[in-house]
Amino acid sequence: MNKIAYVLAVVFLLILNACGNKYQFQLESPKSIQIDKPLTISVQDKKNNPIDSVQYFLNGRLINNNETIDIKNYKLGKQALSATIYFDGKSKKLNNTIYFLNDKAPEVFTYEVVNEYPHDDQAFTQGFVYHNGYFYESTGQNGKSSLRKVDIESGKVLQNIDLEKQYFGEGMTIKNGKIYQLTWRKKIGFIYDLESFELESSFEYGQSSEGWGLTHNEDYLVKTDGSERMWFLDPQTQKELSFIETYTNKRKAEKLNELEYVNGKIYANIWQQNSILIVEPSNGAIEGIVSLKGLQAKAGQKGEDNVLNGIAYDKENDRLYVTGKNWNKVFEIKLIEK
Repeated sequence: MNKIAYVLAVVFLLILNACGNKYQFQLESPKSIQIDKPLTISVQDKKNNPIDSVQYFLNGRLINNNETIDIKNYKLGKQALSATIYFDGKSKKLNNTIYFLNDKAPEVFTYEVVNEYPHDDQAFTQGFVYHNGYFYESTGQNGKSSLRKVDIESGKVLQNIDLEKQYFGEGMTIKNGKIYQLTWRKKIGFIYDLESFELESSFEYGQSSEGWGLTHNEDYLVKTDGSERMWFLDPQTQKELSFIETYTNKRKAEKLNELEYVNGKIYANIWQQNSILIVEPSNGAIEGIVSLKGLQAKAGQKGEDNVLNGIAYDKENDRLYVTGKNWNKVFEIKLIEK
């Protein structure tokens, strides 16, 4: 190629590139927003070139081409925002991520100890349930994991089975005469007969990476995996159907662990913290934070390992119990708004 032909080729490529870059779109949206505020989105072309039309999508669903959206009924957490732009006989898709936050700060609670009961300080508590006058407990650690039924007044273990050494026991719940128990990293859960503790079946996890906490309501099992997510499972098939993400008005709460349903709310503790979150199950809003500072020391423990990890609720008598990993006591507590 001679010099003149080379220069002409370069000029031609520059012209093509300039034409290709005629449009420079940008999808405008906030990085995060509280759900009591309208979400305003727009598409701009940096060179102010004309746009024929734009379609907006939130989590893959068309949102009526509106640039202002009421989001108060959406779940909290990470959302996928996209826009399909039509221009000059062409189309282009842009994507953004936005986080929906709660519209108010959580209420803060302290506690009052109502009663104390003995607890096995060799039990590395992972799941804790009150049922028909007894505590049921799942304990952890490879080679030491178990499922047990415990007398409340004495702390005596009345019934016990040990898990195989490869399993690290995690959260548990009781529903319809069955005990559901998670394991940590093996991605498997077990189902037992409530009366005999006989193992009936097992189930595998879906998208959730690990097993941490477990509870239930009338319709679902509810599971945590160590992230900010709570997964809702079909009790019959144990399939993960949906999830919520837990957020305050400012940030997410990660490392969600032991769970309990209490009067329509989900109580959750965070791993390595002596506190409980009160979560609205419809959208993941953290409505309350309960500080249980001081209980760990009263239960003969300290440090970041042997922390709170047991929440149980006696619905009939409205009694809330808490314990922790290797604690020597179970505490019946009453929440006090700060």
